[in-house]
Amino acid sequence: MPDSRSDKIRAIIDATGPLSVDAYMELCLTDPEFGYYVTRNPLGKPGDFVTAPEISQMFGEVIGAWCAHMWMELGRPGEFALCEAGPGRGTLMQDILRTACQLPGFQEAVRCVLVEASPVLQEQQRSKLENQVDHITWQTDFSNLPDIPMILIANEFADALPIRQFLHGPSGWSERGIGIGADGQLEWTILDGPDLEPLVPPALRRTDVGQIIEVAPQRDGFAATIGHHLSRVPGAALIIDYGYEGPMPGDSFQAVKAHEFTDPLQDPGNADLTAHVDFSALAKAARSGGARPWGPIPQGTFLEQLGIGPRAEQIIQANPKRHERVSRDLERLTAVDKMGTLFKALVIASPDLDAPPPFPPDAGHATK
Repeated sequence: MPDSRSDKIRAIIDATGPLSVDAYMELCLTDPEFGYYVTRNPLGKPGDFVTAPEISQMFGEVIGAWCAHMWMELGRPGEFALCEAGPGRGTLMQDILRTACQLPGFQEAVRCVLVEASPVLQEQQRSKLENQVDHITWQTDFSNLPDIPMILIANEFADALPIRQFLHGPSGWSERGIGIGADGQLEWTILDGPDLEPLVPPALRRTDVGQIIEVAPQRDGFAATIGHHLSRVPGAALIIDYGYEGPMPGDSFQAVKAHEFTDPLQDPGNADLTAHVDFSALAKAARSGGARPWGPIPQGTFLEQLGIGPRAEQIIQANPKRHERVSRDLERLTAVDKMGTLFKALVIASPDLDAPPPFPPDAGHATK
């Protein structure tokens, strides 16, 4: 039986020509008919991948304590927006609220805003969160954030925003795309068009011939939008994801299905598609919007300096039988050879806010 997902992509390519990587990602992930995020719950053991909040409650509890601190730094406003971008099953927000709402006044002030395009996941979030907070709304994008103080969390959100890939050839830069091969299967190709050097970051224009570089206009647009919003209303955004401080060349486009890496062109719409995040580009975009970036720092450093170690000890003391599991989860979240270094934390804050924890006052981003 033909796969309607592949058939639709092939029909589009037949009608309009090869797709750029960003167009392909958008079709595969968010197409209203068969998009990966629209049609399923991809999280957990039955799904395709596991994120940090699903690994351990400690991750969300530490971030919940961070949110409570930031609310106090904002002057304990009587009404503020606690936003999450891509909330998954609602696990992270559930842990954040359980922790932060212990602070007197927090629960009465919080207005929960979830930016989620998937109807499937919206229902799961509603089921998990509706008894935790009185005020909760859903949005599908960032175009209508409330004009009140804001704390925003984006964990493993930016990596799924579409990218473009440019190839440095002997005669200049061209764009990689996806076409149809002689065997009828999807394959990599080069798109027709002018030389793209103006779109290549200046530091990468002398990259060796044969190298691939990635740019992410939608990702930068997200950071610039948040930066602009935080230049008008007081607040901060915490972005945690896997990536690097660029610019640097390399092909990081990847697909994950059933907890294994797979060919991104093999099963469109049935695998998660992501790429590593350039945190320097995010910081630059946020700064262009009028906000101040802090970091990035490794996820392990962020969590350890905010007290995940003592929290693990508390859980173990309360239930010694959980010692092995809690210790394993802590290592997975913080160890250099696990998630501790590849994943990074960046804070985007209103320009007049003091340094958000765990950053010292002179720890602004190196990208000026």
